[in-house]
Amino acid sequence: MNRLIKGVRPRALVLLAVFAAALVIAPLFVSSYVLSVLIIVLYFAYVGQAWNLMIGFAGQLSLGHALFVGIGAYTSAALFIHFGIAPWIGMFAAVALSVLTGCIIGYLGFRFSIRGVYFALLTIAFAEFVLVIVDHIPWLGSTGGFFLPVANRDRIDLFNLRGSQIMFYYVILALTAAALVLCRLLLNSKLGLYWQAIREDQESAEAIGVHLFRYKMIAVAISSGLTGIAGVWYAFYYNNLFPETTFSTAKSIELILGTVVGGVGTLFGPILGAFILTPLGEVLTHLTEGMKIDGIKSFFWGVCVAAIVLFRPTGLWPWISALFGLDPRRGDKP
Repeated sequence: MNRLIKGVRPRALVLLAVFAAALVIAPLFVSSYVLSVLIIVLYFAYVGQAWNLMIGFAGQLSLGHALFVGIGAYTSAALFIHFGIAPWIGMFAAVALSVLTGCIIGYLGFRFSIRGVYFALLTIAFAEFVLVIVDHIPWLGSTGGFFLPVANRDRIDLFNLRGSQIMFYYVILALTAAALVLCRLLLNSKLGLYWQAIREDQESAEAIGVHLFRYKMIAVAISSGLTGIAGVWYAFYYNNLFPETTFSTAKSIELILGTVVGGVGTLFGPILGAFILTPLGEVLTHLTEGMKIDGIKSFFWGVCVAAIVLFRPTGLWPWISALFGLDPRRGDKP
């Protein structure tokens, strides 16, 4: 517990407690539609946190993170449909395959000193490669899609992730909270310090004895494993999977936009960004309904990212935390 709250201002802890309490009781007061939006917000917050661990903490840019969502989703769905294996058990296989794939990408990239944008292109290439493979496997539905049986949503079956909207809400809320706690612990650990040293200057980090290959591989493994868990939840929430949407580069970009807007390398940036972009996207969809304007949401995302890059290049969270005195590095009294 001390490691979790060390260096956190009292006012930040109070605001976090109020925010957490509001999320816990939200299903009691909001409509089904608002609850569905909150579910998607939390999903993007969770995946953004997993991606942020890799790029924000360790400085390794991935633009193909939908790959790990897809691997987790298809693995757990296939085990459930063909063998009747519950998702919480199938999750272990999903995470293992996601981590294995991430380690293969990491090994190729780090062993041959592929960095920056070239490493990002490597992640995109793997995502497209797996997309083509899944697209031609009838056992996984191929191009026709992979569909899970939809059970009675009035009865909650948590073990098989079959149940009501509220059940899925609390599952993704718990996952998001767990990811936040894990990232906080990792960031304050010796491992987190090594990652930050690598992110800031790889050559200097190596000169003081940091094993670049080992610690970058650990970052990729943890990030891909966490994202694979998101894929399990994704498959059982949506009940249908299509390779061209699950593994696409557009889906990867969608997953990371919230973190970019909220603040890469910060703990609450992914959560803040998800709570900003997802509701705004829903509002935009509602306002343009019936206008038949193709690509309006993508255009809006592009404008948001451009504005952040121009006016708040570190994201919104560092600015907000400094504005309200939540940043422990500032000299003012708590």
